Amino acid sequence: MKATIQYINSELAGFYPVSEIQSFIRIIFEAVCGISFTGQIIRKNEKISLTDFEKIKSVISRLKNFEPIQYILGETEFYGLKLAVNPSVLIPRPETEELVQWIIKRNWPENCKILDIGTGSGCIALALKKQLNNVDVFGIDISENALEVAKQNAIKSNLDVGFFQADILKWKHCNWQIFDVIVSNPPYIRESEKQQMHNNVINFEPANALFVPDENPLVFYRPIASFAHKHLSDNGMLFFEINENLGSEMNEMLIESGFAEIEIRKDINGKDRMVSCRKI
Repeated sequence: MKATIQYINSELAGFYPVSEIQSFIRIIFEAVCGISFTGQIIRKNEKISLTDFEKIKSVISRLKNFEPIQYILGETEFYGLKLAVNPSVLIPRPETEELVQWIIKRNWPENCKILDIGTGSGCIALALKKQLNNVDVFGIDISENALEVAKQNAIKSNLDVGFFQADILKWKHCNWQIFDVIVSNPPYIRESEKQQMHNNVINFEPANALFVPDENPLVFYRPIASFAHKHLSDNGMLFFEINENLGSEMNEMLIESGFAEIEIRKDINGKDRMVSCRKI
């Protein structure tokens, strides 16, 4: 194992920071060899099989092209769940875990109905279902491929979440039930902000789940807010993950859309990242 660790360090040096390489080593040995972090320490003098070493070489080759390790391995962790991911869905972020935590800490009635709009991998919907008792959770997405991933994750996690295809921009064309909570993490990165993104995001993650026009950055938020105002129960709650630079615009839009008790919260990095509001 020592020789393999040296190989990984030497191959990825100059491509990634040392701290990230160490993280890769832990993840790779667990995913490819089935050796936990503790096991890696205890068994560091053991040899790995030639088959596993060849798999590791393939992973390293792809990492050199800056392909996200989550896509290479086909899985990631989110709020205690191990979820499948592929280039059809965004890789869940720690900031989104903070949004889930915020929702979970609220007191919700039994049989509360929750809708996740733009569910992607299903990470938000599945985490809420896992953590909240006696709630009905649904997720919608326009992408059939994303929904296949979400459904796979529901089965894998043994969680009963209903996933359906729908285009939220055309919500008036469908009949909907009433929900008590609506949550969404829609695309919010402006095209002009793309240059600030890392290549592994720009080149591999689905652009239609990331970027919005500079001239209309709330292109998804406005129709979702309109939908929520019509399909939330009395005093129902709406939660969003947001662009850190658009907090004031979000606040104004939500007031115009008929919401009150608007609260913008910062993420662990001190950036405006999520908002909650109540239907009035």
